[in-house]
Amino acid sequence: MTSRLVVSAFVSLDGVMQAPGGPGEDDDNGFKHGGWLAPHVDEGFNRIMGDQLDRADGMLLGRRSYDILSSYWPHVSDEDGGAEINSMPKYVATRSPMTAEWRNTEVLAGEAAQTVADLKRRTDGEIITQGSSDLIRTLQRAELVDEYRLMVFPVVLGEGKRMFAEGALPAGLKLTGCTTTDAGVVYMTYAWTGDPLYSSVA
Repeated sequence: MTSRLVVSAFVSLDGVMQAPGGPGEDDDNGFKHGGWLAPHVDEGFNRIMGDQLDRADGMLLGRRSYDILSSYWPHVSDEDGGAEINSMPKYVATRSPMTAEWRNTEVLAGEAAQTVADLKRRTDGEIITQGSSDLIRTLQRAELVDEYRLMVFPVVLGEGKRMFAEGALPAGLKLTGCTTTDAGVVYMTYAWTGDPLYSSVA
């Protein structure tokens, strides 16, 4: 029994993943570009997101992303699209014990490298992340990520929290899928293959 951990993320062309959903979502370090995703949402975007949720057997969140999503989704009716995400098993990785009031949420208290490794061992299927940039960097360093699903948006932000920040663990990836929405969002899927390969063009 082992789950596959999939990092699902929205990123700008220069790799920023901070505050895609709206102003005020994450203003850390004076970030003023919140809401850069919304102008590019179209039918293709919704179809990709729907497919990801359909395939997922659980969702893993950092504490901040949990607070953002749990303030919204429990109040969305089944008819308006809340059924799937509200009924899905959810896991929140946090260093401090907490009470999770969002339905079907389990708290993973402790160091994420250990608690998420244990989660993968004791569950089956596919667990996806949403947001959670700090958590993702921990998972990368612990080599717990099996696949990346990146939606790259046609916008350059110049600052903000990045998917692959300085100090990210080097990794080899294999492109397993690529498609583009009418709004110009490029959706790419990559499988983790281990260490990078090196050679010379000479």
